[in-house]
Amino acid sequence: MQIKQFEDKSLAHYSYAILSNGEIALIDPARDPQPYYDFAEKNKARIVAVIETHPHADFVSSHLEVSRHTGATIYVSRLLGAEYEHQTFDEGDAIILGHITLKALNTPGHSPDSICIVALDEKGEEKAVFTGDTLFIGDCGRPDLREKAGAITAAKTELARQMYHSLHEKLIKLPDAVKVYPTHGAGSLCGKGLSEANHSTIRAEKISNWSLQLMSEDEFVKKLLEGQPFIPKYFPFEVELNKKGAEDLEESISKIKKISAGEVKQMDPSITIIDTRPQTDFRNGHLKNAINLVKDNSFETWLGSIIAPGEPFYLIAANEAELDRFIARVSKIGYEQQIILAIAGNIGEVKMEYFDSAELKKNSRAFTILDIRNPSEVEELKVFQNSINIPLYELRERVGEIPGDKPIVVHCAAGFRSAAGSSIVHSRLGGVTKVYDLGEAIKTF
Repeated sequence: MQIKQFEDKSLAHYSYAILSNGEIALIDPARDPQPYYDFAEKNKARIVAVIETHPHADFVSSHLEVSRHTGATIYVSRLLGAEYEHQTFDEGDAIILGHITLKALNTPGHSPDSICIVALDEKGEEKAVFTGDTLFIGDCGRPDLREKAGAITAAKTELARQMYHSLHEKLIKLPDAVKVYPTHGAGSLCGKGLSEANHSTIRAEKISNWSLQLMSEDEFVKKLLEGQPFIPKYFPFEVELNKKGAEDLEESISKIKKISAGEVKQMDPSITIIDTRPQTDFRNGHLKNAINLVKDNSFETWLGSIIAPGEPFYLIAANEAELDRFIARVSKIGYEQQIILAIAGNIGEVKMEYFDSAELKKNSRAFTILDIRNPSEVEELKVFQNSINIPLYELRERVGEIPGDKPIVVHCAAGFRSAAGSSIVHSRLGGVTKVYDLGEAIKTF
């Protein structure tokens, strides 16, 4: 048995290919299926099964596309309510893959339809468990994403109680040496305290993972529910999209109209623009109503937190190659069909002034300071005592709360979010007062 882990750093997503005797099963594959095809070709093997541990909320899976192109059977829990052809895979069911066996465990908690997959070797010994979003390294899945999405909805408290039993009555009873392979790592919003490690063992998690420690069900529920991160706008949309299955990637992307900046003739001023060019280029000239969402590991998450599902937008990138790269990233969350027009090159005459952070150090009271970090970050460290906190994921809807009687300085933790935040504020209040991006200078305060 060979296990190949694939990582998408921008979504902190792990997917897997399990190979035995020329047959491959994929678990929770990413939107682009090509890496899995390459793995199969390299190993002269066939992809015969695709297993979804649950309908994902944070990325689009290629399960349906892989099945269409390879003939592989899709396996999901009957509780998922899948709208595509599939084989149910629940506790008591098994898949024979080459010389090994894959068994399902129903593990509700993150979602009502979550399953984990236990891999048994040629001798029938349990060697690995693919835990989806149920058990992470150092944490467990959040229980508050399925209150309004999916075939089955459930209150977060109910799911938290189910998570307790899934962890303490099923996963913790696997042999200590069993390797743990989750679907997410540090940086994912599907949990609150995920480790940087990409795999572990049941024994190691029993020692170090808070969610597997001895405690009452009520105590577990309280700890699990407190301090969970925000829910991006696109999460419920993603659950429904994965439940029915996405269109083939290349076919979907081919529908996007791409032009150079010089070819632009007319744009709808009511439609938001996502401008991915570097901050310097954006400040020197951009279009009104543009949001500067620059290249960063969390681009997809913030795009899906700022732009709502179904909301059309223009996409701008520095050049054609960058435009293609960003379209691919947009497609990871299924937003590619919302792109009205994709534009390559520098465009726009609206400018933003550079800010001398020394002015803020001299007299912070002369400015309205807008902190767009998450509330948990502000609670941990409030950089400026006189700042206003409106998190980036709520900023478009709450710009009207920002006073315009003084110049506005926008900051986050490192500069990525403040580029987006300051551009949002500038597009709305730039004609009333000066708007500045503190950017990376925040690190000096």
